[in-house]
Amino acid sequence: MTREAQPMARLLGWEVRKSMPENKKCQQRFGFKTNEYVVYPTHGVGRIVAIEEQEIAGCKLELFVITFEKDKMTLRVPTSKTQSAGMRKLSDDAVVTRALETLKGRARVKRTMWSRRAQEYEAKINSGDLIAIAEVVRDLYRSDSQPEQSYSERQLYEAALDRMARELSAAQDVDESIALQRVAEALARGGRMQRKAEEIVVQAPAREEAA
Repeated sequence: MTREAQPMARLLGWEVRKSMPENKKCQQRFGFKTNEYVVYPTHGVGRIVAIEEQEIAGCKLELFVITFEKDKMTLRVPTSKTQSAGMRKLSDDAVVTRALETLKGRARVKRTMWSRRAQEYEAKINSGDLIAIAEVVRDLYRSDSQPEQSYSERQLYEAALDRMARELSAAQDVDESIALQRVAEALARGGRMQRKAEEIVVQAPAREEAA
Protein backbone atom coordinates (compact mmCIF):
# COMPACT_ATOMS: atom_id res chain seq x y z
CA MET A 1 0.00 0.00 0.00
CA THR A 2 1.35 3.43 -0.93
CA ARG A 3 1.95 6.16 1.65
CA GLU A 4 -0.75 8.33 0.00
CA ALA A 5 -3.33 5.54 0.32
CA GLN A 6 -2.74 4.87 4.03
CA PRO A 7 -4.81 7.80 5.46
CA MET A 8 -7.86 6.75 3.36
CA ALA A 9 -7.41 3.14 4.48
CA ARG A 10 -7.46 4.21 8.14
CA LEU A 11 -10.66 6.19 7.56
CA LEU A 12 -12.28 3.09 6.12
CA GLY A 13 -11.18 1.06 9.15
CA TRP A 14 -8.64 -1.04 7.36
CA GLU A 15 -5.64 -2.24 9.33
CA VAL A 16 -2.39 -0.78 8.08
CA ARG A 17 0.73 -2.85 8.79
CA LYS A 18 4.30 -1.97 8.02
CA SER A 19 5.85 -4.52 5.76
CA MET A 20 8.82 -6.32 7.30
CA PRO A 21 11.61 -7.86 5.25
CA GLU A 22 11.45 -11.65 5.36
CA ASN A 23 14.96 -11.99 6.80
CA LYS A 24 14.05 -9.71 9.73
CA LYS A 25 11.07 -11.76 10.88
CA CYS A 26 11.56 -14.03 13.87
CA GLN A 27 11.59 -17.62 12.64
CA GLN A 28 11.20 -20.66 14.88
CA ARG A 29 11.94 -24.35 14.39
CA PHE A 30 12.02 -27.25 16.88
CA GLY A 31 11.80 -24.83 19.84
CA PHE A 32 14.70 -22.64 18.65
CA LYS A 33 14.30 -19.21 17.10
CA THR A 34 16.41 -16.61 15.35
CA ASN A 35 18.43 -14.18 17.49
CA GLU A 36 18.40 -16.71 20.33
CA TYR A 37 21.60 -17.78 22.12
CA VAL A 38 22.12 -21.53 22.21
CA VAL A 39 24.82 -23.96 23.33
CA TYR A 40 26.43 -26.22 20.75
CA PRO A 41 28.48 -28.90 22.61
CA THR A 42 31.78 -28.70 20.72
CA HIS A 43 31.80 -24.91 20.30
CA GLY A 44 29.95 -23.44 23.29
CA VAL A 45 27.60 -20.45 23.15
CA GLY A 46 26.50 -19.15 19.76
CA ARG A 47 23.60 -17.13 18.36
CA ILE A 48 21.09 -18.26 15.72
CA VAL A 49 21.17 -15.49 13.13
CA ALA A 50 19.00 -17.11 10.46
CA ILE A 51 17.13 -20.20 9.30
CA GLU A 52 17.89 -20.85 5.63
CA GLU A 53 17.32 -23.46 2.97
CA GLN A 54 19.99 -25.04 0.81
CA GLU A 55 19.61 -27.54 -2.00
CA ILE A 56 21.99 -30.48 -1.68
CA ALA A 57 21.94 -33.33 -4.20
CA GLY A 58 18.52 -32.21 -5.38
CA CYS A 59 17.03 -32.16 -1.88
CA LYS A 60 16.14 -29.05 0.10
CA LEU A 61 17.71 -28.90 3.53
CA GLU A 62 16.70 -26.42 6.25
CA LEU A 63 19.58 -25.14 8.36
CA PHE A 64 20.17 -23.09 11.50
CA VAL A 65 22.89 -20.51 10.84
CA ILE A 66 24.77 -20.07 14.13
CA THR A 67 27.52 -17.51 14.70
CA PHE A 68 30.19 -17.74 17.38
CA GLU A 69 31.30 -14.10 17.50
CA LYS A 70 34.31 -14.52 19.78
CA ASP A 71 35.70 -17.31 17.59
CA LYS A 72 34.72 -15.51 14.36
CA MET A 73 33.04 -18.69 13.14
CA THR A 74 29.73 -19.57 11.50
CA LEU A 75 28.16 -23.03 11.76
CA ARG A 76 25.24 -24.42 9.75
CA VAL A 77 23.25 -27.17 11.49
CA PRO A 78 20.29 -29.04 9.93
CA THR A 79 17.20 -28.07 11.93
CA SER A 80 16.16 -31.72 12.18
CA LYS A 81 19.53 -32.74 13.67
CA THR A 82 19.62 -30.40 16.68
CA GLN A 83 18.69 -33.10 19.18
CA SER A 84 21.22 -35.65 17.92
CA ALA A 85 23.88 -32.90 17.76
CA GLY A 86 23.21 -32.04 21.41
CA MET A 87 22.31 -28.39 20.72
CA ARG A 88 20.38 -26.90 23.63
CA LYS A 89 19.00 -23.70 25.07
CA LEU A 90 20.94 -21.72 27.66
CA SER A 91 20.90 -23.12 31.20
CA ASP A 92 18.15 -21.81 33.46
CA ASP A 93 18.74 -20.10 36.83
CA ALA A 94 18.59 -23.40 38.76
CA VAL A 95 21.34 -25.01 36.65
CA VAL A 96 23.50 -21.88 36.81
CA THR A 97 23.17 -21.88 40.62
CA ARG A 98 24.15 -25.57 40.75
CA ALA A 99 27.17 -24.90 38.55
CA LEU A 100 28.39 -22.09 40.82
CA GLU A 101 27.84 -24.31 43.87
CA THR A 102 29.88 -27.05 42.15
CA LEU A 103 32.83 -24.64 42.01
CA LYS A 104 32.76 -24.36 45.81
CA GLY A 105 33.18 -28.11 46.33
CA ARG A 106 36.37 -30.06 46.96
CA ALA A 107 38.40 -30.92 43.86
CA ARG A 108 38.04 -34.57 42.88
CA VAL A 109 41.22 -35.69 41.15
CA LYS A 110 41.49 -39.35 40.16
CA ARG A 111 44.75 -41.19 40.77
CA THR A 112 45.21 -42.08 37.11
CA MET A 113 47.67 -41.08 34.40
CA TRP A 114 47.35 -37.47 33.26
CA SER A 115 46.67 -38.52 29.63
CA ARG A 116 43.59 -40.46 30.80
CA ARG A 117 42.36 -37.61 32.97
CA ALA A 118 42.97 -35.08 30.19
CA GLN A 119 40.72 -37.11 27.87
CA GLU A 120 37.99 -37.17 30.52
CA TYR A 121 38.26 -33.42 31.10
CA GLU A 122 38.11 -32.73 27.36
CA ALA A 123 35.04 -34.95 27.01
CA LYS A 124 33.32 -33.01 29.80
CA ILE A 125 34.15 -29.67 28.16
CA ASN A 126 32.77 -30.84 24.80
CA SER A 127 29.67 -32.39 26.36
CA GLY A 128 28.02 -28.96 26.59
CA ASP A 129 26.85 -29.81 30.12
CA LEU A 130 27.38 -26.75 32.33
CA ILE A 131 27.69 -28.82 35.53
CA ALA A 132 30.34 -31.09 33.95
CA ILE A 133 32.25 -28.03 32.71
CA ALA A 134 32.10 -26.52 36.21
CA GLU A 135 33.62 -29.75 37.57
CA VAL A 136 36.60 -29.34 35.22
CA VAL A 137 37.07 -25.72 36.33
CA ARG A 138 36.92 -26.79 39.99
CA ASP A 139 39.28 -29.75 39.62
CA LEU A 140 41.94 -27.85 37.62
CA TYR A 141 41.78 -24.58 39.57
CA ARG A 142 44.93 -23.61 41.47
CA SER A 143 45.08 -20.85 44.07
CA ASP A 144 48.22 -18.75 44.58
CA SER A 145 49.31 -21.01 47.45
CA GLN A 146 49.05 -24.21 45.37
CA PRO A 147 51.55 -25.67 42.87
CA GLU A 148 51.37 -24.22 39.37
CA GLN A 149 49.54 -26.03 36.59
CA SER A 150 51.34 -27.75 33.76
CA TYR A 151 50.90 -26.30 30.26
CA SER A 152 48.30 -28.92 29.25
CA GLU A 153 46.41 -28.49 32.54
CA ARG A 154 46.35 -24.73 32.01
CA GLN A 155 44.99 -25.13 28.49
CA LEU A 156 42.12 -27.35 29.61
CA TYR A 157 41.38 -25.12 32.59
CA GLU A 158 41.18 -22.00 30.41
CA ALA A 159 38.99 -23.79 27.84
CA ALA A 160 36.53 -24.88 30.56
CA LEU A 161 36.62 -21.45 32.22
CA ASP A 162 35.92 -19.73 28.89
CA ARG A 163 32.96 -22.03 28.11
CA MET A 164 31.47 -21.53 31.56
CA ALA A 165 31.93 -17.75 31.58
CA ARG A 166 30.36 -17.37 28.13
CA GLU A 167 27.24 -19.29 29.13
CA LEU A 168 26.89 -17.45 32.44
CA SER A 169 27.28 -14.17 30.55
CA ALA A 170 24.51 -15.05 28.07
CA ALA A 171 22.20 -16.76 30.58
CA GLN A 172 22.41 -13.94 33.16
CA ASP A 173 22.65 -11.16 30.54
CA VAL A 174 25.83 -9.69 32.00
CA ASP A 175 29.23 -8.80 30.58
CA GLU A 176 31.68 -11.69 30.32
CA SER A 177 34.05 -9.97 32.76
CA ILE A 178 31.30 -10.00 35.41
CA ALA A 179 30.65 -13.69 34.73
CA LEU A 180 34.37 -14.42 35.19
CA GLN A 181 34.32 -12.49 38.46
CA ARG A 182 31.40 -14.59 39.75
CA VAL A 183 33.26 -17.77 38.87
CA ALA A 184 36.42 -16.51 40.63
CA GLU A 185 34.43 -15.59 43.75
CA ALA A 186 32.85 -19.07 43.91
CA LEU A 187 36.27 -20.74 43.50
CA ALA A 188 37.82 -18.51 46.17
CA ARG A 189 34.97 -19.21 48.56
CA GLY A 190 35.36 -22.93 48.00
CA GLY A 191 39.07 -22.65 48.73
CA ARG A 192 38.43 -20.82 52.00
CA MET A 193 35.89 -23.43 53.09
CA GLN A 194 38.33 -26.23 52.31
CA ARG A 195 41.19 -24.59 54.24
CA LYS A 196 38.90 -24.04 57.21
CA ALA A 197 37.88 -27.72 57.18
CA GLU A 198 41.54 -28.78 57.05
CA GLU A 199 42.35 -26.53 60.01
CA ILE A 200 39.57 -28.14 62.04
CA VAL A 201 40.93 -31.63 61.24
CA VAL A 202 44.47 -30.63 62.26
CA GLN A 203 43.35 -28.95 65.50
CA ALA A 204 41.09 -31.81 66.61
CA PRO A 205 43.91 -34.20 67.78
CA ALA A 206 45.57 -31.34 69.68
CA ARG A 207 42.37 -30.76 71.67
CA GLU A 208 42.10 -34.48 72.46
CA GLU A 209 45.68 -34.57 73.77
CA ALA A 210 45.05 -31.51 75.95
CA ALA A 211 41.97 -33.18 77.42
